[in-house]
Amino acid sequence: MTVKELAAYIDHSVLKPEFNPDEVRREVEAAISYECKTVCINPASIEIAKPRCENTYTGVCVVVDFPFGCSSTESKVEQTRIALQAGADEVDIVANYGWIRGGQMGRAEADLRAVIDLCHECGVPVKVIFETDALTRAEIAAAAEASITAGADFIKTSTGFYTGRLQHSETGASDDIVAFMIECADGRCKVKGSGAIRDAEHFFRLIDAGIDRMGIGYRTTPVVLGHQQTTPAEAAETY
Repeated sequence: MTVKELAAYIDHSVLKPEFNPDEVRREVEAAISYECKTVCINPASIEIAKPRCENTYTGVCVVVDFPFGCSSTESKVEQTRIALQAGADEVDIVANYGWIRGGQMGRAEADLRAVIDLCHECGVPVKVIFETDALTRAEIAAAAEASITAGADFIKTSTGFYTGRLQHSETGASDDIVAFMIECADGRCKVKGSGAIRDAEHFFRLIDAGIDRMGIGYRTTPVVLGHQQTTPAEAAETY
């Protein structure tokens, strides 16, 4: 694969809440220079990202209800509407993993469908984030079914921000969880991995496994594309 083909797998993640506007601007421009598929930003940053990404290979992916997914459906819909009006090219939304853990799958599905239908009216694809670090495999499988039934274009591992009781020995887009998500999708939607992708070896393994997209931390994007090296300590702080 060429570097450009590899970059097309990447949503360059610029989601740290402490980033100031200059830092957001710097990373948006970095994503554009790498020709990433998108730059993944918080809603407040779309005014910085959208004009810079116009007429480039890099789109703008806006996260909705990130990182907890616990807002009301009405709030999620309004957040999504604002993002779409501002020019979001893709939307990533966090599923309510408390509802998933509680077995309220009909409620979770309806919540997602309200956002997905709105995005699809505008031709915008939606990636549904499961907080896989907090969910059992049975819960992940149930969340996949609800998301696919609701019309999700992608199902996605983790936010990278969960610090509670882990359900798995490895966090984020581990090989095992990604393989399980691909199995759950069963060709009905695409799969995005995010969280804990910190080196080129992992990046390439996930591509070989059949993943469709990856959320890569801002410091790690140049590493997986072969532009520079990073230390494990730096990589651990990238998402």
